[in-house]
Amino acid sequence: MKLSILGARVIDPVSGLDQVTDIHVEACKIIALGAAPAGFVAVDTIDAQGLVAAPGLVDLNVALREPGYSRKGSIISETRAAAAGGVTSLCCPPKTKPVLDSSAVAELILDRAREAGNTKVFPIGALSKGLDGEQLAELVALRDAGCVAFGNGLDSFRNTRTLCRALEYAATFDLTVIFNSQDHDLAEGGLAHEGPTASFLGLPGIPETAETVALARDLLLVEQSGVRAHFSQLTSARGVALIAQAQARGLPVTADVALYQLILTDEALIDFSSLYHVQPPLRTRADRDGLREAVKSGVVSAISSHHQPHERDDQTSDQAG
Repeated sequence: MKLSILGARVIDPVSGLDQVTDIHVEACKIIALGAAPAGFVAVDTIDAQGLVAAPGLVDLNVALREPGYSRKGSIISETRAAAAGGVTSLCCPPKTKPVLDSSAVAELILDRAREAGNTKVFPIGALSKGLDGEQLAELVALRDAGCVAFGNGLDSFRNTRTLCRALEYAATFDLTVIFNSQDHDLAEGGLAHEGPTASFLGLPGIPETAETVALARDLLLVEQSGVRAHFSQLTSARGVALIAQAQARGLPVTADVALYQLILTDEALIDFSSLYHVQPPLRTRADRDGLREAVKSGVVSAISSHHQPHERDDQTSDQAG
């Protein structure tokens, strides 16, 4: 079949292309940009004015909710939603039931993703057994089963020595560790960013230092262990500043930010809408602006959805996140 896509903004990160042009496709392959090749007659055309044509997007954090939380979503439903949004490859976090800390769970997820056939799925294995931060998971076995990185999500290691040993072990096998840096004690019980909005609404707060204190510790441990690290879900201007300093020192660290953190602030909570209750929380306008600058400068190298599907009851309750 011959197809022409007309007037799209074509973006190709590899070649640096970013321009409005036409795309001509034959036998499911792009054969020309701009003017159609000689003798090419399109069987069908798509008016793509105002739309973006780009390689399939990669999302570094999409909760698939399977196994264990099928009332919220499934591998079929969430990969279908990802594909509809232009995402063709995604990483899924280890918070499943059972936790993604064994080869069997990793293989189950990959098998069902292949059966669904909507996107490529890359599992992130649990860094510790049961995500409890006490015992190291079987990282090498998980890697061999298809896990591309390892993390504990917001279930942080309470024992710094244990975390340090886990990072040293991961570094030995050149494994990537993903941090969601948040100090458990400073964040415990909090529902919103600690500031004027939370005070006005009478909500318990989560201070910026819940992120920066944990982030400073984690960066020091990365430096000591030599592990390759990715910092996920950053929320504060001071947090991305710490990442920038670490990169300037030559540490092998990268970072991502959730898309909604680049758009919203804690002021969105003013009407008590549970739709804006996320963890880590939305922060101030200054933090949002700092995150935007970090994306522009390349300190933050990825924007992720951090998609967390919930059933309707949870979406209208104060438990949504």
